[in-house]
Amino acid sequence: MVSKDDYLSGQVLLIDKPLNWTSFQVVNKLRWELRQAFKLKKIKVGHAGTLDPLATGLLVICTGKMTKQIDTFQGQEKEYTGTIVLGSTTPSFDLETEINETFPTEHISKDLIKETTHQFIGEIQQFPPVFSALKKDGKRLYEFARAGEAVDIKPRTVNISEFEITKIEGLNIEFRVVCSKGTYIRSLANDFGKALGSGAHLSVLRRTKIGDFYVGNASSIDDFIRGLNN
Repeated sequence: MVSKDDYLSGQVLLIDKPLNWTSFQVVNKLRWELRQAFKLKKIKVGHAGTLDPLATGLLVICTGKMTKQIDTFQGQEKEYTGTIVLGSTTPSFDLETEINETFPTEHISKDLIKETTHQFIGEIQQFPPVFSALKKDGKRLYEFARAGEAVDIKPRTVNISEFEITKIEGLNIEFRVVCSKGTYIRSLANDFGKALGSGAHLSVLRRTKIGDFYVGNASSIDDFIRGLNN
């Protein structure tokens, strides 16, 4: 049984983030539940790497003094699985926004899809999505995007060590990616569509690993709360 002192001195919690929750909401919920369970006025709680609301999967949550390790965990390699839809794009590169453009796909073969992944292995230059929480001039990029304001975004260097196509079903491409900190899988989906001479957007995303932490060992929010209150 994990005690109040254990949480205050520092714990690493593995949570399987549900769809439509922000990472911030998960942290707030767990902090509130810990305070209620142990009658605490305050406790430090933070996460090691944001997941978009439309993504599910592994969130590494740190409490107490373990929050000092967040930067270390954030810097570790991450693994994702998901689905890329060929033939159409959205402004956010995922399903947060509506399809804004369609492209031909008749020329795309299974072999071309698999061969094109090789262009994205190693160090690549990537533009973050304008619909992202990155800050520029003190504002989140998505604030500019939602206001319809143009913003100059600089590319960043990221590293992709593995990009595997696991299933092709019509225009839906299932994949697994292992990548460095700072990689946007939404941007990868958008760039992959361009490289295929078409367009693409991300429809499903799940984070499965951060360093040695695996989503198979993570708890749902409800299970974590039940464990606290038992």
